[in-house]
Amino acid sequence: MKELKEILSLAKSIGPKIIAVAKAEDEEVFLALDQARREKIIQGILVGSKDEIKKLADKNKINLSEYELVEEPDGLKASLLCSQLINQGKADLMMKGLLDTGIFMRGILDKEKGLTTGKLLTHVAVFEIPDFPRLLLLTDAAINIAPTLLEKAQIIQNAVDLALSLGIENPKVACIAAMEKVNPEKMPVTVDAACLSMMSKRGQIKGAIVDGPFALDNATSEESAEIKGVKSPIAGKADILLCPDIETGNVIYKTLIEFAKAKCAAIVLGTKAPVVLTSRADSHETKFMSIALGVVESRQD
Repeated sequence: MKELKEILSLAKSIGPKIIAVAKAEDEEVFLALDQARREKIIQGILVGSKDEIKKLADKNKINLSEYELVEEPDGLKASLLCSQLINQGKADLMMKGLLDTGIFMRGILDKEKGLTTGKLLTHVAVFEIPDFPRLLLLTDAAINIAPTLLEKAQIIQNAVDLALSLGIENPKVACIAAMEKVNPEKMPVTVDAACLSMMSKRGQIKGAIVDGPFALDNATSEESAEIKGVKSPIAGKADILLCPDIETGNVIYKTLIEFAKAKCAAIVLGTKAPVVLTSRADSHETKFMSIALGVVESRQD
């Protein structure tokens, strides 16, 4: 895949899925949701303040008869209710609306009513970057702050599973560091990268080629890898970038959007169903394409 619109085409081929939105009275989320409905990739259950949702519908001339409305103005209760809808088989994916991310995640992580599976929850972003020859997956830029070695293996596996669902065969995973050589004394993350490479070779990470450490340039540019003499089947050809920590992931994520003008879709994985977790600062297109990505991933659950 080279463009996000290919994800939309795939979502359309899967058919409409039911999405439950917690505190749906967020205008940008609502508009993205309605675009997804018109593209026939979702049907929506809107949980929140009915009065506020109706005001948004009137303002934007949206026909609410196309949606199911559930009154629940409290943020945490709305998140729990959306989780319950998925657990009951009444919804296929979930999305954050007008509520704090921490409160939204509390509903997902609730031991009795939430969506936990025992897997590590991870955030995966898919980027379409101008003049870059393929879609690029980035993880984890939003949830795991300083993952351990074993957590990194789980983060990779979630991203690989998503890549496979997008039709990216045997994806190449580059473990990112500040340099491409192992330096156990000054850069422990380079040791993690080398260990992850060996774990992949021994089948502890399935469905992908994993190698590292790589600096960002020689993970994504074959010319840079050649100049630096980096020898690897992944060098310059990465499909997935594993970031060593949330700071690195967040900076790369925002740099791609702000300076490279990349397009993006992102979801949370490791839950019973895909979770669309977007920031209020994310563009309308990011929110819409994230819904499409969630639809594609929902067929795996």
